[in-house]
Amino acid sequence: MTAPDRKEDASLSATNEEAIKFMDSFLKEFPIPLGPEAPLPVKPLNNTVSREEVHGESLELALRLLQDRNLPHRLSAALCHEAAAALLQSDLRSFQNQQESQEEETSWSTHVWFSFVPPQDQINRSYFAVFDGHGGLDAATYAATHIHVKVAESELLQSKAGEALQIAFKKTDEMFLLKAKRQRLRSGATGVAALICDDMLHVAWLGDSQVVLVRKGQVVTLMDPHKPEREDERERIEALGGCVAFMGCWRVNGTIAVSRAIGDIDQKPYISGDADRASFQLTGTEDYLLLACDGFFDTVKPYDIVSVVLDYLRENQGDGSKVAEKLVTEAKVNGSSDNITVLVVFLKDPKVILQEAGELEESSSAPFIFFRDVAENQNNTLSA
Repeated sequence: MTAPDRKEDASLSATNEEAIKFMDSFLKEFPIPLGPEAPLPVKPLNNTVSREEVHGESLELALRLLQDRNLPHRLSAALCHEAAAALLQSDLRSFQNQQESQEEETSWSTHVWFSFVPPQDQINRSYFAVFDGHGGLDAATYAATHIHVKVAESELLQSKAGEALQIAFKKTDEMFLLKAKRQRLRSGATGVAALICDDMLHVAWLGDSQVVLVRKGQVVTLMDPHKPEREDERERIEALGGCVAFMGCWRVNGTIAVSRAIGDIDQKPYISGDADRASFQLTGTEDYLLLACDGFFDTVKPYDIVSVVLDYLRENQGDGSKVAEKLVTEAKVNGSSDNITVLVVFLKDPKVILQEAGELEESSSAPFIFFRDVAENQNNTLSA
């Protein structure tokens, strides 16, 4: 047996032990199924959901239940998958609005179950996203709950993953607008998501949350955020009869400081729900992805990211587990007063990044590359 084989066996053994330990504890806490009148151990986001919301809302509820009990993410995902599959195969008619016909209920249950089955194509997929709410948390929470589910359900996921991601933003916006109308919600949310499918990176975004890629110590900007002052966005808004006015910053109709977002029902269609997207081939030389809301990028420029991350890795002997916290602190120190979320996804061992940086520092040029027309070119190959 080779060293990698022994390492994999040890990892599987540890995972099995964690699973057994968790199930023993969980079954002691819940020895029998909860009855209809029993209180739920976690509070659902909503007491009423539409047909299209059942999948995402049930997954979110299950994940929170397991995360509160410190179950490792991999085991949480597997258990939630099985629980959601069982739910969507069950007869939900007793929970349905009685005004809806039996025919509609049956066809809906069948459709949702078949679309939930993940592709059996052996492609490794990873999804990461950041959402930044304004006017309340509802839109941001809703986007975080549903966009990845709509991607997984999409028939385009296997053949056109970038398009599937883009459409998921639009579908989620449409769903939230219906919810906002029912519940008189006025909030909105910007968002950016990255979907990695083997060696392809797909990104989609609404508003001014951003994603950047660092490759060989150089920052690659993958997108152009949606801001009212952008010439094309201003022209689109004015063509619809809206306006862009400067009130401390550029705002759509004097209100919202982004030109595209999920929600913002009072400002549709001026605030568009149509996401942009871009796709890139990964070469294996990428260091990490960084996704963050506008509060971070207001005070930390892309070319500063590399030095902050490298300094942190040097100080912590290549341990990158809390580098996102360091970046948030950097933004605060630089003067940001906004709420800040930063997500760093290492595509390479941080210790290797640190070693390579030491080799490249003397000959390295300024670490910044900008793809201006990235949204129009759907299949770029990253280059230094």
